[in-house]
Amino acid sequence: MKKLSLEELGRMSVSEFKDAEKIPVCIVLDNIRSLHNVGSAFRTADAFRIEKIYLTGITGTPPNREIQKTALGATESVAWQYSESTAAALEKLKVDGYTIIIVEQTTDSIPLQTFEAITNTKYCLVFGNEVDGVSDEAIAFGDHALEIPQLGTKHSLNISVCLGIVLWEVFRKLHLK
Repeated sequence: MKKLSLEELGRMSVSEFKDAEKIPVCIVLDNIRSLHNVGSAFRTADAFRIEKIYLTGITGTPPNREIQKTALGATESVAWQYSESTAAALEKLKVDGYTIIIVEQTTDSIPLQTFEAITNTKYCLVFGNEVDGVSDEAIAFGDHALEIPQLGTKHSLNISVCLGIVLWEVFRKLHLK
């Protein structure tokens, strides 16, 4: 066994990425404080070739050195848009036909592994603030809520970890069938 070189991985260029078909998923980052978490979201979005990231409220935006530390250039490949209002971004996504999925522990959330992704459905995954979670204004737009089952004492994951787990599961169910 040997580690593959970058040439052997056959990665696409940024321009090829921009032209490539994306999975019908976008992300809304609802008032994310940590610029490292924002950068990680870009890098994960690139890995799973999602459509777009919406940065809302206090969420930092590129170009930013702290975002770039973890994004490693993914701010150049992944489409993004800033909106001061999370509600305004979600309202537009609803009008555009997205199913809004809140990633939060709610009275109606279902375990991630039981979520059935439907082919040819556009999904918007909403991830919330590191302390307060998804805002009440965002929850009001939710069609569904997902949570990652956990057994520890904290009952929460860092947003970058949570985002990676959820995107992998949605990608797996939509793209790897």
